[in-house]
Amino acid sequence: MDLDPELAALRPLGGFFVLRTLPETAGAAGPPRLPTLAKGYAGRTPDGHGDPVASRVATVAERLRTAEPRVAASLAHQGLAARLWSVALGCAVLYGRLPDLDPRLLHWDARAAAPDDLWLTGLRPLPGDAATLAAAVLHAHLEPLASTLHARYGVAAGLLWGNAGSALAATARELGRWSRAHGRTDVAARTRALTAELFAHPLLNTTGTRTGTAFRRRSCCLYYRVPGGGLCGDCCLTRPPRPAPRTSPRPSPRSSPRSSPGAASG
Repeated sequence: MDLDPELAALRPLGGFFVLRTLPETAGAAGPPRLPTLAKGYAGRTPDGHGDPVASRVATVAERLRTAEPRVAASLAHQGLAARLWSVALGCAVLYGRLPDLDPRLLHWDARAAAPDDLWLTGLRPLPGDAATLAAAVLHAHLEPLASTLHARYGVAAGLLWGNAGSALAATARELGRWSRAHGRTDVAARTRALTAELFAHPLLNTTGTRTGTAFRRRSCCLYYRVPGGGLCGDCCLTRPPRPAPRTSPRPSPRSSPRSSPGAASG
């Protein structure tokens, strides 16, 4: 099935799977004037849009009412990872093909929610196999994003890859639920096969344990540190860690705090 210009087959899956598309036109008005994800990963943009990664982290911090940038950075990362996996895996199982998600083609409104956060300029079909999915999401997006968040906010690499695994598992479960509800056994089978291949990738195969569609990660995304937050269903922890006593010495400014207290990869 060929990719249609609006990727309309993604719409029944829900807004998190939807990707806005626009023709590739120089100087177009509207969303394409937003910075691309490539510029976001590189840092401050040269066209007056500031730093979209910092903007996203600040937006998440504001919405979740957390004063910890490291927590907001982790949850911002998990949200973007889930968006990218949803679009990529959704296209791969419904169309059998994948739009080119090159970070230079994806424009990012860092303060918007799905599906208005991402806009794809141009539609370039790619194969819908696991190797192409890994290249499109893991290598093109999640590696540079993890590097940026680790360097700026001290979020542990193990935690960030745990986010990536958790987001992939959640995307696969949602596709599985949709497939069962609509009698699409073909979509369910392709989802299972592609997800299994992706979790065999070196960047994901140590992020957690899969049992059927269930996933238990080996790290914690830090959601429990959000006011009113708790543990996610796939967390490695069984209960939120107790806060450190107030008399505990503060860590040296030169050392980054652990991203997942009590977790193996934190």
